[in-house]
Amino acid sequence: MNATTPLHGDDTAAILDKARSGIRISPDEALILALSAPLHDLCAAAMDVRLARHGKDAYYVHNVHINFTNVCVNACRFCAFSKTKGAPGARTLSVDEIVAELAGRGEARIREIHVVGGLNPELGLEYYVAMLRGIAKQCPKAGIKAFTAVEVAHLADVRGVSEFEILATLKDAGLMMLPGGGAEVFSPALRQKLCPEKISGERWLQIHATAHGMGLPTNATMLFGHIENWSDRVAHLSALRDLQDLTAGFTCFIPLAYQPGNNVLGARGPDGLTVLRVMALSRLFLDNIPHLKAYWVMLGIKTAQMALWAGADDFDGTIIEERIGHDAGADSPKGLTLADLRHAIEAAGMIPVERTPDFQPIR
Repeated sequence: MNATTPLHGDDTAAILDKARSGIRISPDEALILALSAPLHDLCAAAMDVRLARHGKDAYYVHNVHINFTNVCVNACRFCAFSKTKGAPGARTLSVDEIVAELAGRGEARIREIHVVGGLNPELGLEYYVAMLRGIAKQCPKAGIKAFTAVEVAHLADVRGVSEFEILATLKDAGLMMLPGGGAEVFSPALRQKLCPEKISGERWLQIHATAHGMGLPTNATMLFGHIENWSDRVAHLSALRDLQDLTAGFTCFIPLAYQPGNNVLGARGPDGLTVLRVMALSRLFLDNIPHLKAYWVMLGIKTAQMALWAGADDFDGTIIEERIGHDAGADSPKGLTLADLRHAIEAAGMIPVERTPDFQPIR
């Protein structure tokens, strides 16, 4: 079976009933659903699973994004954020500038600091440690979710040590969990076209397994809507589910919609129906990952609201101020207020529940 095989829908109802009842579906069954299930039926089944897990609760977090450098030795074809050293627009923040930026927020209720940057070869491990300690001192009540597996691998390679040593050092300095970025799509053939300089999907999975083994929870992502097909998507989800069976360390899965602006890849990005199919299939297939995020930055507010009815239970957060998606042409706001988030969730017919970075509800 492949992504172009014509299929009839005779088996889709039985597979949906199976998933709805909590019985694990196979990758082949997931592909049948992806290609053949009517969208309404697929979303309805995902909604049933979502309701069984979370009711109508939809989570949000008061968070801040810090993109401390856009200088990067990688040249991912889908990325509009990265710059080479000395290029117009290249920027790297000092630790003092990062702390001052947080101090300027002036809000004591920030729950999560999300830190992601490029692979700047001039920034050593000491910089990352000082950053974490500076953030923790400035925002002692906020959890720090920072540094993708790609960044961890870069630090390990530059320093000539294991990823375990890097993660242990970062954890000791205040790291609470890892974001899920850098996964893109795991297919080796596609990575050669999309991001040949980036670490392999296998290494990404290994680093997350290492983090899980030392008590660091992580998120997981998949970039979709570019040159991949449904077979590639299902294989990616299957690799995540397999690792989660072993480690139980993934907290949330985030399907990231490819943004077509200002990059050389030339793909068009997913339409709204594809977004909903990816969301619904993710909720049905990833039976062991508790949360599914409708990342409003890359989906837009309205599509993210629809995704809450296709299996998603998390709406992310205030963000202020996201750069990576917006550099690639995302036309969503660069941040939302807590009132904006609650309104968007309530307008979608859900119950807003503020949370911590690790999804503990704040009632």
